[in-house]
Amino acid sequence: MPLSPFMLVAALVLVPAYLRSKERQKLQETLRLAIEKGQPLPTEVVDAMSSNVRTMRMPPSPGRDLRIGIIWMGVAIGLAAFGIALGFEEPDAVFPLVACAAFPGFIGLAFIVLGLINRTKA
Repeated sequence: MPLSPFMLVAALVLVPAYLRSKERQKLQETLRLAIEKGQPLPTEVVDAMSSNVRTMRMPPSPGRDLRIGIIWMGVAIGLAAFGIALGFEEPDAVFPLVACAAFPGFIGLAFIVLGLINRTKA
């Protein structure tokens, strides 16, 4: 039971990567069969495959930074609210949870500042 949060995080990271790998494998097998049979590959397929490799991650942008910052701030506010709500029953629980909320809060604040600075540069 104590390992379940770690297993959940591992599953959330590893399962999508595994499924993408399987999907790429099937596509490569299909293309290999088409090439072996002498069928020409459409240029759209080749362009889509090469562009997919280059753009696996979205490039950073001010709007994206702001969205990520707002999400992190939401996580921080949720943790703080949870600590305050839990504090009605157990007053000693407020400060540790609010302190834990500071980490995602400062990460979110950094992303928001980055988004605002980069927006003025563009």
